[in-house]
This record gives sequence, C-alpha cells and structure tokens, in this order.
Amino acid sequence: MASSSSAALRIPTPTHHPAAGTRPPPTRAAFVSVRARSRRPVVSVSASLPKQTPPGTDDDADGSTGVPAPLPPSRDTAIALPRPLTSADLMGEASGHGLKVAYQGCPGAYSEAAARKAYLGCETVPCEYFETAFQAVENCVADRAVLPLENSLGGSIHRNYDLLLRHNKLHIVGEVRLAVRHCLLANRGVKIENLRSAMSHPQALAQCEQTLTKLGIEHREAVDDTAGAAKYIAEQKLQDTGAVASSLAAQLYGLDILAENIQDDADNVTRFMMLAREPIIARTDKPFKTSIVFSLEEGPGQLFKALAVFALRKINLTKMESRPHKKRPLRVADDNCSTPLKHFDYLFYVDFEASMADPNAQNALSNLKQEFATFLRVLGSYPTDVSET
Repeated sequence: MASSSSAALRIPTPTHHPAAGTRPPPTRAAFVSVRARSRRPVVSVSASLPKQTPPGTDDDADGSTGVPAPLPPSRDTAIALPRPLTSADLMGEASGHGLKVAYQGCPGAYSEAAARKAYLGCETVPCEYFETAFQAVENCVADRAVLPLENSLGGSIHRNYDLLLRHNKLHIVGEVRLAVRHCLLANRGVKIENLRSAMSHPQALAQCEQTLTKLGIEHREAVDDTAGAAKYIAEQKLQDTGAVASSLAAQLYGLDILAENIQDDADNVTRFMMLAREPIIARTDKPFKTSIVFSLEEGPGQLFKALAVFALRKINLTKMESRPHKKRPLRVADDNCSTPLKHFDYLFYVDFEASMADPNAQNALSNLKQEFATFLRVLGSYPTDVSET
C-alpha cells in the first residue's frame, strides 16, 4: 500500500449509502484534491507475491504435495489500481444533474428539448429573449445556455452570432443537433379550413412555408418562439389562427394537433450551441470542432489568402458566416475616384474540424493572426455532435 508521504488523491465517490464514519459526498459538484510530492507513490506488492522456496521442498511443484506453486504475478495483473484521473474525466459531458440550463422561449420550445438532450437531467430555465439567456449565464443565474445557431432549412440565426461577439466572457463548450418536427396546432374544435393565419417563430414559419400555403393558410404572424405562439393562441382562445409548434406544446397548452410533420423538408435539423463561463479542455482523442471570428484588411484576395491557412494544412471548414462589423459599419476605400467609396466592413465567423489541442490548428490560427487578421477571437473548441438527431 502507498506510504503516508506519497501523493494523496481524494476523490469523493457518490454513493447512496456512505459507510459509517465517512463524510457524505457533496450535493453539487465533486472536488478533486491532489497533494503533490516530489517523488512518485511507492506501491508494495510483497504481500501479494507467493512464498519463494527452493526446488525439491514440499511446496515445490515436484514435491510430495503434488500441488504446483503459484507463478509470480505479472506486472499487468499484480495489483488492480484505479486509473489516474485526466482532464477529460472532469469535463462533465455526460450528465446535467444539478445544472441550470437557460434557453430562449416558453416551456415546450424546441430549445428546451435541445437543452435536455445536451444536459440529461438538467433544470431548464426559460428566457424571454436570446439576450436574456446570455445574461443568465454571464451573471451566474444559470450554469449553461443552449441556443440555436443554424437550421438546415431556414439558415443561420444571425442574432446569436452578434451576441456571441458582444458577450466575450462566454465560451462555446459543445453543440447539439435536434430534429425539428413541426405540428399545426389549434384550439379544440377548430378545423384546418377555419384557419386564416399561422403564428410562430420566423424560422418555423419559413420552414413550413410551402405546406402552409397548400393548406390554404396565407397569412403569417411572427412571434418570439414556437411554444409562445401556442400559449398565446390557447390563452386568447383564437378560432382563426393556428400555431406552428411541437407536439409537447400541444400537450402543455391544451391544443389539438391538426397536422404533423408540416415542415417542407423531412430533414429539418437545428444545430444548437452550448455556452458556459469557462472553456473546456480541448482534446485530440475524439472529433472536435473550433469556432472563430475574425476581420481582415481591405484588399483583393484577402479573404482567399486568409482561408488558405486552413486549406494548406488540410483543415476542413464546415461553416462560414459574414456579419457587418457594427463598430466599423462602413469602410472608406480610395479607388482613385473623385468621391471616396464606402463599403460594408465585415466580420467572418468560421467553424473548422480540428481541436485547439492540435498543433496543426494552432499553427493555422497563428498564421491567420500574424499575416492577415486585424482581429481574431476563438469562440470555443468543443466536441462535435455525432449522435442521432
């Protein structure tokens, strides 16, 4: 066993029935305490070794007992010691128990379903606006936030790209993909032919545009979230307006489902980002994605040259989004004209398939920053969601 002067590792083990005389595990987060020493722990295995006797004695395999003497244990099986903890063990990806996770919308929103998929067993915190969810994490009201970034039919959620830049104390620590199955909801007794209007989030309305038109519903009313539309229709007892929302929203607000899977394309998937106050430790033993934002000087081929730092290192780009630079919305260009031209100045958001623990990715970003970018920020380096939607 290890001597008292060796390195000590105390790991609270969550058990339902602690042994008598031991301290119960903490109710929130488990803490690891390590006391470092200048020398490695000394493990004594002499008690586990068989007694060594000379050949020909009664304990020998050829002796009078006829019982073979046990072989000395091998190095791999001599003693079963727990594997040392690594930083990867402390990432807390698997469970959301004890975490408060903010999302935008009312209960029953798709964002709530994404939050529960990202953090199993978490406590969800509904927020009225995207900005509120960012602030909830920043001000420690919530531990995480799960917010949409893009949809396979409706495209990017531009508001959240702008908020990522504004809330620079938050980091993307993961992503989660959720298959969106829209339903047409209405109050009890209302038929599809009675509907004149559909109410939902603008993205949801865009994803169901063709189907709603085929059903004869021409008018659209945009609100902040899908579940909020269902709640409003139920509270106001509207008879000529339906909501585009989830089947869960129908249950929560007592509405009938008039049609299911009304999205224009069966493969309707939304990608959500997971936000936290602290970044996670990047790894290279599993697929990782890194998100960055940068700006460039004006000039021909600048964007092409900037993206070449990834191509030359065979780093795959999965997404690119340009947004106007709000602090520098216009750039004056001298094109040898009598009147200087004004152009939009842009920020470029890029996702690429590599971990910040990979030297190849580090070299690419170093090259980008030193040679081309006037501004560069890493928004997060996090595991790629490879689960089924």
